[in-house]
Amino acid sequence: MAAPTTLKLTNRSPKQPVKKLPPSLELAADATVEDVKKLIAKEVRIGDYNRVGLYDPSTKKTLKNRKALIADEEGVASAGEVLVKDLGTQISWRTVFVIEYLGPILIHTAVVAARPYLYKNAEGAMSQTQWLSYGMIVLHFVKREFETLFVHKFSANTMPFFNVFKNSFFYWAISGALCAFTIYSPTSLAAKADIPVIDALGTALYLFGETGNALVHRYLSSLRSTGGTERKIPVGYGFNLVTCPNYMFEILSWVGIILASRDWAVVLFIAIGAAQMFDWAKGKERAYRKEFGDSYKKKRYGILPGLL
Repeated sequence: MAAPTTLKLTNRSPKQPVKKLPPSLELAADATVEDVKKLIAKEVRIGDYNRVGLYDPSTKKTLKNRKALIADEEGVASAGEVLVKDLGTQISWRTVFVIEYLGPILIHTAVVAARPYLYKNAEGAMSQTQWLSYGMIVLHFVKREFETLFVHKFSANTMPFFNVFKNSFFYWAISGALCAFTIYSPTSLAAKADIPVIDALGTALYLFGETGNALVHRYLSSLRSTGGTERKIPVGYGFNLVTCPNYMFEILSWVGIILASRDWAVVLFIAIGAAQMFDWAKGKERAYRKEFGDSYKKKRYGILPGLL
């Protein structure tokens, strides 16, 4: 059995030090990142160990894999030191996602219900295309809620509590309030739509994108054990085309919504979303290349073949 080791603890933010942080800890040779967080939380009397952030002393980057052995973290092991920071009140990733996606569902439903009071000359019924747009958007976020609760497996337990406001704003304000207010207006393009073939094309593209996205999410979930942080090389389901086919299918489904709604706010929402997804995909590609080396087939495009 390997002898225990001593790990030096240093405050990541000297101006905001962790109170009562001990100078070092005695660790078992098989101690994980999560084990160290728990030990520090106990020493400094923090109730939720997820508040404890650990960082590489040389790169200053967070130790993301909570299941990784401290001995396998090269920067930490070579220096015999880890940087520590109190991340503040935490909230689970699953809860944040549920809150994010609930916003558009509630807002679109509320705007449709209150339509006669929000717009002038809105006494008449919504057009079929407006109802189609409503159904597409609400079902998209209902699907997301279902996946959050029953499909996705999160590698991290929590995030800082105040992130919920920042993360939710995009969904509640853009895909929720802005899209709802513009789509259900009696003067919107969806209200005046009279080309059924465009509605049909948008619906077909939407269903194709949502189905593909759901299949990829289910497949990705199957690659990770419950509560685990391990990664495997994904194959099939569009992974031969791009790094993140789940993003590709999501964009396609929103293009379907754009066709049906004919709405500029929906274009704005998915344009901002695509930019963020492209950035995430680049990070995922770098992580795959670093972790799997030559075993991983490098991808040129992150989310859209031939484009991004």
